[in-house]
Amino acid sequence: MIRKLALAALLVTLGTVSAFAADISGKWTADVPGRNGTQTMTFNFTVAGSTVTGKVTTARGDADITDRKIDGDTLTFSQTMAMGGNSMTATYTGKIDGDTIKFSRAMGTRPAAEFTATRVK
Repeated sequence: MIRKLALAALLVTLGTVSAFAADISGKWTADVPGRNGTQTMTFNFTVAGSTVTGKVTTARGDADITDRKIDGDTLTFSQTMAMGGNSMTATYTGKIDGDTIKFSRAMGTRPAAEFTATRVK
């Protein structure tokens, strides 16, 4: 009986630690490689439970994130951009590690861009 209680307490503790590790609320910046050179991007995230909302800011302006999900230390979302009368969607997948998120961004048939975002303190 004591072993079962100890195991239950351990699982609750580990679950609590995992929840804290995935809190990405706040401002993040990254230098992102692209076909026209490197651009600075800012990510503003708000997390409530497992719900993530936010914006991506580039030199072209702000865009809301969509199709967003946070699962443990993995973050996924999309960003739709209008370019020359057409729209293009970028899909981001990130691995959260403290004050960094290692992202992969896929857009259409272009090769995925790999970059790291850093939390602004």
